[in-house]
Amino acid sequence: MSKILIEKADYAHIGEAVEKVFEIFPIDMKGKKVFIKPNLLRSSAPEECIVTHPAVLRAVVEKVKSMNPAAIVVGDNPGIFGYGENEEAFKETGLMDAAMGCYMNIGDDSQKVPFNPAFLPEVTLSRIVLDADVIISLPKFKTHGLTVLSGAIKNSYGFLPGAQKAKLHKAAGSPGRFHEVIVDVFRLRVPDLFIVDAVTGMEGNGPASPDVRDIGVILASDNAVALDGVIAVMMGCNPEDVFFLRKAKESGLGEYDLACHEILGELKTIPGFKLPPVRLEGVPYVGGTEDLFESRIRLRPKVDAQSCTGCGACIDHCAARALSMGDRIPVVDADTCITCFCCQEICPQRAITLQ
Repeated sequence: MSKILIEKADYAHIGEAVEKVFEIFPIDMKGKKVFIKPNLLRSSAPEECIVTHPAVLRAVVEKVKSMNPAAIVVGDNPGIFGYGENEEAFKETGLMDAAMGCYMNIGDDSQKVPFNPAFLPEVTLSRIVLDADVIISLPKFKTHGLTVLSGAIKNSYGFLPGAQKAKLHKAAGSPGRFHEVIVDVFRLRVPDLFIVDAVTGMEGNGPASPDVRDIGVILASDNAVALDGVIAVMMGCNPEDVFFLRKAKESGLGEYDLACHEILGELKTIPGFKLPPVRLEGVPYVGGTEDLFESRIRLRPKVDAQSCTGCGACIDHCAARALSMGDRIPVVDADTCITCFCCQEICPQRAITLQ
């Protein structure tokens, strides 16, 4: 049985909630190397809810510093190709200051490890992932167009530096198989503690949706499968319908049936929470994940001509080379597109939607 904490919180007093997390999930940090990984999709402002809020990171770093570790490293590998300088993304989001001198560009030092040959025979992990005695993962409470939700398990995808994220998207070849990929990446080095920033979250067409939702809690657990099960329920989704949770359970990584766990706090579904769109007519996902994947096959990226600036970032980072520049805006080759929707994630203007 695992414990999942649901603690009321706001950013002004987030330290109190973080203190409670470490009371319930004590970890001996003394003399150890600690790696703290926020969720850093790309450069953005904290109020956009695309990344872990800097107040949460600062509170965790302050707490860990008080526990006398040998070293603290804060880092992530943003984006699909590491687009934008790593340091720049940390600075623009406020996470650089929040790291309190512990930031490291973890993409600069990496090591190859064996992987699932069904996708790639090996992948490269940031070395700190392998060297750390303790890993603390700080996901953001968000929806995700491919995986329904982006939580504890998905946050570990940032352990991979550089272009291989796109290679894995292409190797997966379908939304269903990508669920298997993220579980295989997660199991390479399972973090020791997960603290989810759900003070404000994201709904709708995540993980870079303009739809922000006030939730007012911090979530925490030492088991990612149980924690993501809680996130699914809060979003109004049956955990059984999330493919990567089923894969994680089958792999012996945990149990998403919340009857098997101890919930500390009040678990309730967020009223009217918007899950990612999955049908051509824009009806939100309300059925099983099989329906989600079938509708994903029909979805393709569409560029809003009024919002698009023609920067070309989506073209540069398309894993399948399915995008090209038209008269002024990118256009998609529907036959080449592998429905990974990385273009939608990377667009700084949020000009790409799924239709």
